[in-house]
Amino acid sequence: MTTVTLHATGPLPPEEVWERYAEPARWPTWAPQITGVQVPVGRLAAGVTGRVRGPAGVTLPFVVESVDEAARRWSWTVTAGPVRVHLLHWVSQGPDAGSTTGLRVSGPLPVVVGYVPLAQLAINRLVRPLDRGHAASRE
Repeated sequence: MTTVTLHATGPLPPEEVWERYAEPARWPTWAPQITGVQVPVGRLAAGVTGRVRGPAGVTLPFVVESVDEAARRWSWTVTAGPVRVHLLHWVSQGPDAGSTTGLRVSGPLPVVVGYVPLAQLAINRLVRPLDRGHAASRE
């Protein structure tokens, strides 16, 4: 089992960054590795299960393990057969009224190493205004 922690800081306020996490329908607008989300609710809650769709239409089941709205923290586990990856996300006040987000990814070494570049790109986009052309094409 390997764990990697990533961070990104940007100009968006923490409240907006948190809402981008809290509403799964918004994930494809900032996470290029996610092309769709199938979930029975509009907002994250502990115990929620769903499926996340990635490149080539591959869908993976997930379960939301915890959500703390006040602390702007949440965690989930994504599975692919016997492989389980646990992700912990948080958002905090950043410099100059912006925000900092963090992501801790835990799982098998090859999976974590392969996922880290995409995850870093995603959280970098999460804390910045959306490219309107890209957002429109993903919605």
